[in-house]
Amino acid sequence: MIATAKKCAMASTTAPGVNRSTIPARIDRLPWSSFHRRLIIALGVAWILDGIEITIASSIAGVLTEPDTLGMTSTQAGALASVYLAGEVVGALFFGRLSDRLGRRRLFMITLGVYLFGSGLSAFTLGTDTGWIIFLYATRFVAGMGIGGEYAAINSAIDEMIPARYRGRVDVGINGTYWAGAIIGTFASLFFLNVFAPSLGWRLGFLIGPLLAIVIIFVRRTLPESPRWQLMHGQVEEANASIDQIEAEVRKDGYELSPVDDSMAIEMKPGDDHGYWTLLKLLFTTYPRRAVLGASLMITQSFLYNAIFFTYTLVLVKFYGVSANMAPVFLIAFAIGNLAGPLLLGKFFDTVGRKKMIGGTYIGSGLMLAISAWMFNEGMLTAVTQTIWWCAIFFFASAGASAAYLTVSEIFPVEVRAKAIAIFFAIAQCFGALGPVFYGHLIGDGSDTYSLFIGYLFGAALMICGGLIGLWLGVNAEGRSLEEVARPLTAVGDVPATSGK
Repeated sequence: MIATAKKCAMASTTAPGVNRSTIPARIDRLPWSSFHRRLIIALGVAWILDGIEITIASSIAGVLTEPDTLGMTSTQAGALASVYLAGEVVGALFFGRLSDRLGRRRLFMITLGVYLFGSGLSAFTLGTDTGWIIFLYATRFVAGMGIGGEYAAINSAIDEMIPARYRGRVDVGINGTYWAGAIIGTFASLFFLNVFAPSLGWRLGFLIGPLLAIVIIFVRRTLPESPRWQLMHGQVEEANASIDQIEAEVRKDGYELSPVDDSMAIEMKPGDDHGYWTLLKLLFTTYPRRAVLGASLMITQSFLYNAIFFTYTLVLVKFYGVSANMAPVFLIAFAIGNLAGPLLLGKFFDTVGRKKMIGGTYIGSGLMLAISAWMFNEGMLTAVTQTIWWCAIFFFASAGASAAYLTVSEIFPVEVRAKAIAIFFAIAQCFGALGPVFYGHLIGDGSDTYSLFIGYLFGAALMICGGLIGLWLGVNAEGRSLEEVARPLTAVGDVPATSGK
């Protein structure tokens, strides 16, 4: 049976320069195995690292203003987060281009190394003069570039190597693990800043992520390149070697793999490298509805998330009288709600469907935010009940936000997939950066609840609009191969349908 399957699945030349292969179907027919678990552990750590970095940087910002650390001004310390986010945008765009050109595996090794290098060096800022402050900014920018590149390369690799029937829950769940990183970062900050002297504690905080990255980089070395990427770039022998490696690992778990019928083969004629110009033409000509969908989902969730996450401590301190030292405790509860949503709701994006779940999570979280905003304005909430509302709201919003990344990853062709993720990630970050500034202004000195009430209604309306657009323009990608969802640019002839399989 195995020999028959291999003979049926091998790529063959049907016309000059055209390759015929069943590799996509071979990937999608695989059962869940230890290989897939190893894949999500090795690649999914990217979001945990991002959560750690953002939380650590936010937690130690105040410490870095003290004379016995770096003596930075509040403005200088606050700018660390902005520099890191700017690095993420640049890294996503730069490494996203390279990921489509050079391969997923090569890039997810490089981007992890870039992050490790940048974040690790941040801990070795040794002076307080201008040169050392610039050094710290530079290392934070480099760390951000590495994580931004991770978003593009990792989402692409995961979607291309996870079977279609599991793709939704895996991608949503992995994107949600950002909040596991936030929880780790919060506990680490509390430990290092209270057990060690401030001059040492902040440095140890910046070394947590790199230590985890060192472990993960050895796991990633055992992963193959995406067979889909190899096939689309004419690397037929390499693609078959990669899928053979994956299938061999699956068989070690005791699974028998049935042959893949040749009717499921796809024909491709590799051509020139496709850059950002190709992607832009696709967005405005072939896929304008999908472009509007991706931008809407990414912008609305990013604005709301950054608005609430980066100002929640101000609300607790200014309106509810919570001490600044106790604020991280509320963050832990907030993060748990955000983590639970994608993990518990992820499977429904594969069973109930993408459009219904995206629309439901966006609209549901928007309506809940509107209700809690009214209760806030009426003085009906306390710090605890406000946090409970946030947990409930972002239980759904977090799943929806994770699905936004899934959407922009799977609805565009493989040849430009990483660049598409990078473009929409950059758009989301740019609009998301407006949220903290806008809501920070509304919070003010904590005396004007009505202005913040209006601000919350605005955020709720944005999420509801995002959900309605998701219901209107959404793509029913559940259970379908990536090639059927978005026809490869290199495809020749018909693409086999997998709906319902």
